[in-house]
Amino acid sequence: MPTERLSMRRIRDLLRLKFENGLSSRSIAASLGISKGAVGDYLQRAQVAGLGWPIPGDLTDTALERMLFPGVRQALAPPRTEPNWAYIDQEMRRTGVTRSLLWQEYRVEHPDGFGYAWFCEHYDAWKKRLSPTMRQSHAAGEKVFVDFAGDTIDVIDPLTGAVQAMKLFVAALGASSYIYSEARPSEGLADWIGCHVGMFAFFGGVTAIIVCDNLKAAVTNPDRYDPGLNRTYQDMARHYGTTVIPARPYKPRDKAKVEQSVLLVERWVLARLRNQRFFSLAELNLAITDLVAELNARIMKAYGASRAELFATVDAPALRPLPAEPYAFAIWKRCRVAPDYHVEVNGCWYSVPYRLIRELVDVRIADRTVEAFHKGERVASHAKSPGRRGHTTIADHMPASHLNRPGFTGGQNSRRIARYGTDTKEEDHEAVFT
Repeated sequence: MPTERLSMRRIRDLLRLKFENGLSSRSIAASLGISKGAVGDYLQRAQVAGLGWPIPGDLTDTALERMLFPGVRQALAPPRTEPNWAYIDQEMRRTGVTRSLLWQEYRVEHPDGFGYAWFCEHYDAWKKRLSPTMRQSHAAGEKVFVDFAGDTIDVIDPLTGAVQAMKLFVAALGASSYIYSEARPSEGLADWIGCHVGMFAFFGGVTAIIVCDNLKAAVTNPDRYDPGLNRTYQDMARHYGTTVIPARPYKPRDKAKVEQSVLLVERWVLARLRNQRFFSLAELNLAITDLVAELNARIMKAYGASRAELFATVDAPALRPLPAEPYAFAIWKRCRVAPDYHVEVNGCWYSVPYRLIRELVDVRIADRTVEAFHKGERVASHAKSPGRRGHTTIADHMPASHLNRPGFTGGQNSRRIARYGTDTKEEDHEAVFT
């Protein structure tokens, strides 16, 4: 079996050891780990080629190889097909796909193709030539990066002429870079949650992870190792079956995907709308939707495909299904139960079981309901009071001594409910306003 030809670098070393150091063929063979006959063969080829010492500095390895091996017709050999690196990178984002699998598929299609080591080395080199946002590896359907843009866009009140600066929410999927954007009046919690509800509806599914900035509405404690999340934000994530992982403070690379997407939206959306006047938020968001669709349809040079195409083939099939109903916004408040076994919410008082007097409870305040939880267990549920300073009491929350006090009967309680006209959700309990 013929031995493998030495590289041009090692052949140069062989010639150096012979003509500069004056070593024998046996010593050269021992130094380079080859046979004495191989040393003689290379020296003979150098003599036939008229190659002297020192070798000219401008003589390249390719030219040296042609001098030493003139009989080999490299140019006649058909060139081996190089893999489509954009396709390889796209497939790497699919769950369970490995370099080894893609290389095997490449060799099935091109039996005379390159080896696995060459494949990995050149794939890494190709990725390094891309922009920083493309270097990150994200599995299909794994992450969505969310943030507000720094620039704003104005909406004019058609009646008063007052101008309000609208905030621009931007989200980008990790694998396909597919972008979603909408304008909101503020960066407050209600708008922040509303953006996520609209985002998941736009994607038609849910990612496994949400990577957010340390926005005050979302992160209550921006600790590097143990960040604290807003209770409502956690509630929303639980409803959609996803997880929120805040980016580390002062670590923009943690959310580089959305940073780049924000820049694109500012350039391709806000810049193109700078001379237009909008008189409603709905009108503004309609214009943003059209321009974002155009941005998602643009071909990315590095991949030869658009974000929309990558989304359809990579991210969309891997997204988790949406819940049956979108998340209904609610805020959480921690309250201590008063001696009259009620908790105060926005100027109204709602009852909880009297055994919880002086205990801390978590109160969930939605559009129509007020719920109280103690150690994770729901202990009370009320319809939201339409006014202020009212007291909403469920009879089963009261101690027996209060229920049986003179002049306080179930019939009177029912008449009070009818007089107030409340739509209180009784849940098999009798609601009483006092």
